[in-house]
Amino acid sequence: MPLHVPPAPAPALRSVLTALGSPTAVREARTPSLRAAQGPASPELPLPVYVLDRITESNPPSSARLTNWRFLVRCGDRAVAAADTMLTPDGWAFSHFFEGPYVKSTERALRQAEALPGSYQPRLLSVPELYMLTLWLHGDHTADTADGTPAADDILVPLAPAPPGIAAHRPHRAAELLPVLALRLTPSRAALLA
Repeated sequence: MPLHVPPAPAPALRSVLTALGSPTAVREARTPSLRAAQGPASPELPLPVYVLDRITESNPPSSARLTNWRFLVRCGDRAVAAADTMLTPDGWAFSHFFEGPYVKSTERALRQAEALPGSYQPRLLSVPELYMLTLWLHGDHTADTADGTPAADDILVPLAPAPPGIAAHRPHRAAELLPVLALRLTPSRAALLA
């Protein structure tokens, strides 16, 4: 399947390129793999990151808000880190570099997604209440990234590490996974009402 990666805002890309070109920013980053990387590092695969603050079982699914753009930082043939940008009053700006399991998991999920039928716009969807990150394959590959509503037929691929009981790298329709996530949060909410 062709993935239609949306273009990142130009200021977001420029801020990451500036940070990658700054020996101070790279040296002070908490990313040993980026500091130890041999050769030039380049930001690739910009993905808009949305946060789903409250999961509801309503139809249509809950809305998410765009919080940042994430770039995989590639050195040679592999991603060694990621770079996040954030929206400030002056526009998009570099936030930080990081590494960890979500970098490799994102790469793996994107490779997996390329084998699925159809065309999708890849995004990331964070569910902070469950400490969960998913690759969100939005069915409307021409959609404006300002729209943060998962469609029922969109595909969500939980990234590793996934919460207990949810299989990482297994694609789910949003209409199937979001209600499961809402039910997982219901017991803690019900306890508050008791």
